[in-house]
Amino acid sequence: MQSLGRLHERLAAAFGRPTTHRDGERVSNAVAQQTEVISPQSERRRIGYKLMSWWLGGLGLVVGLIPAAVANTGGPLLLSIELVVAALSVAVLLAIFSTARQRSVRNHLTGVSPAWGQGTALFADIHDALGDITVTRNMDRRIVGANETFRRLTGRANPVGLTCEEIGIAFRPGPAPHRFEVEISTPVGQRIYFWRDVVTRDPADGRLLLQSIARDVTEERLTAQAREEARQKAEYNSAAKSRLLATVSHEIRTPLSGILGMTHLLTETRLTQEQQNYLTGIRQSGYALTQLVEDLLDFSTIEVGRFQLRPRAESLRKLIESVVEMLAHRAHEKGIEIGATVACDLPELMSFDPARLRQVLFNVIGNAVKFTQTGGVFVRASLEASDVVINVTDTGPGMTEEERNRIFGEFEQGGTSIEKSAGTGLGLSISARIMREFCGSLAVASKKGTGSEFSIRFPIDIAEESRGSRNGVLAGSVVLLLAPSGAARMAISETISTLGGDCHLVTDGASAHEMLLSMASGGRRPTDIIVDHRMSAEFADHLADRAEIAALGLRKIFLVNPEERNAHALDLFDAWLIRPLREQSLIDVLRGRMRGMEKRDALNDNQPGFSVSIPEAGIQSGLRILLAEDDQINAMLIRAMLEKAGHTVEHVEHFETLLDRALSEGSARPEIVISDLSMPGGDGIDMLGRLRGHERRLDVSPVPIIVLTADKRDESRRQVLLNGANRVMVKPVDPIRLLTEVQAVAALSARRAEAR
Repeated sequence: MQSLGRLHERLAAAFGRPTTHRDGERVSNAVAQQTEVISPQSERRRIGYKLMSWWLGGLGLVVGLIPAAVANTGGPLLLSIELVVAALSVAVLLAIFSTARQRSVRNHLTGVSPAWGQGTALFADIHDALGDITVTRNMDRRIVGANETFRRLTGRANPVGLTCEEIGIAFRPGPAPHRFEVEISTPVGQRIYFWRDVVTRDPADGRLLLQSIARDVTEERLTAQAREEARQKAEYNSAAKSRLLATVSHEIRTPLSGILGMTHLLTETRLTQEQQNYLTGIRQSGYALTQLVEDLLDFSTIEVGRFQLRPRAESLRKLIESVVEMLAHRAHEKGIEIGATVACDLPELMSFDPARLRQVLFNVIGNAVKFTQTGGVFVRASLEASDVVINVTDTGPGMTEEERNRIFGEFEQGGTSIEKSAGTGLGLSISARIMREFCGSLAVASKKGTGSEFSIRFPIDIAEESRGSRNGVLAGSVVLLLAPSGAARMAISETISTLGGDCHLVTDGASAHEMLLSMASGGRRPTDIIVDHRMSAEFADHLADRAEIAALGLRKIFLVNPEERNAHALDLFDAWLIRPLREQSLIDVLRGRMRGMEKRDALNDNQPGFSVSIPEAGIQSGLRILLAEDDQINAMLIRAMLEKAGHTVEHVEHFETLLDRALSEGSARPEIVISDLSMPGGDGIDMLGRLRGHERRLDVSPVPIIVLTADKRDESRRQVLLNGANRVMVKPVDPIRLLTEVQAVAALSARRAEAR
């Protein structure tokens, strides 16, 4: 009984079903019944009955034969009685033999012995208690026994002799041999069972049998199916959303290119100061919209899992400086400061994706500038173990715990409703996702009313010998910094100290005068004084005309905002620097290698890649250019710009017309083709292939082609170039850059023509 109880527990555990009290009672009852059938007393009683039957039959036969032997001594009556007794004895023996024969035949037909049948019945009763199916079949797959659960579910009271397929059971191959998923039509509907076959042998006669056990897994399968359907639906919805975002972003680029291009043309006309202010606002809004389009595209690529990083060797210091410079104009317009410093243990070149990190920095630092009304924004990059950590600290309004918890969600922002109105809240969500692709993180620490600190962290491999490569560059420089408290002063001070110099801070002219004399008398002679433009009056009153200060031989450096450099007289100073400070410029000035700063590019831009540089003099002009563009605004913009540069422009709006013009003979053939990738008349990539094929057949020089597209995906760019384009430019197109590309491809085409 104990072994049967353990068997029951093992079977329940194997099929993942807990043993219940009710199951235990049912198993106990079944075992008790079977024990009663095959108990030793019953077996001895059965043997006794058999021996008694044989003995009585034999005794009757003897009794009948003895008198027959002496039949000649009796009369006819006695002989008749003796014959009747003998006949009865023979009949009893025949009945015994017939019963044994029938039982043997029945056992042969069913394929089981009585002992095997009793064990099978016990096995079936146990599984009935568990609610499982058990079936015994011969090697012809015909049923020789089944438990009550099988009979009830299939509606077959006597399935012996039938196959499972004849009953209507459908088998599907399972995860391993002899394992199946089985569908059974039951009175309560279609059910799914996990079915397992085991080959066994009848211990009585050695015949092979197929023992099957099945458990109902309908609920588990339905749950898994519902889970899979929900996953597929979520993936479909996500892909549909991403396709919508990509399509919308793609379509936005064309009109956006027209807007920004027209503002560029307007800047070259005569405008009043008021009109220039309006135009500046339009351009800044256009650049902000461009950044939003970039965010939307990144969002869609991340959603569908096609986002890829493209690391290369780049200077993290220069990247941070460029982002801070782009945002400096916004900060200075609001009257707040912005500055950055990079620790000396960070090497000059490191491997990372500069475009993606620039995007993250632009979003994080841009948000800090946007929400900070007083004080400033300070960016500090350092190395912690093997991680690069960039901290962006601001003196803005700060955030509550609830706002911190949702700040990285899509279309979420912190701050009041007035503060939220300036953006969509998409940038930080995308930035956090990008940093996860970096195997890093983007986190925030903030308290309401005390500002916020965003931490950008990602791992990077840095050789030990490359650490601290900039340490000691300013060794020997002793600098006095006369500047008000804030991010700019902190950036300059930390940069000088990081590079091995010595920086002393003062906030007024009197303190500066006193400290300079104290340092000189103490043997620590100052080498430079940096004066913030906001302290120019203090410098003039306390330091400019003092003989004792002049005797120190200080290098006097003036620190100005780029917007105000023309508003200050520089004759009192030996050199000047522009905020936000570039590290290399500071080094060059403090080492005496230059007097002032070079002109900054894109001071008013907040989108990298746009330049206000002027094309060099003497470039090639008067080119015949075929412009293929179906958007009238963009066509007018590009045509006006090219014609102002001295080129002749022919405009077409259809790919078939483009092919005809591009294959013209003689002077009618264009020298350059500028074409949109999406126009009526077919597919742009197909058009490129057809054009290059015609050129090869006609044995003519290939015309240079510059393709304009709103699709910024790298795979699209590669496909366009592989099909014959010389350049690919993403909308919105920078007009100056387009002119530069025109000159470049024209020069390359001329060199190739000479080589032919």
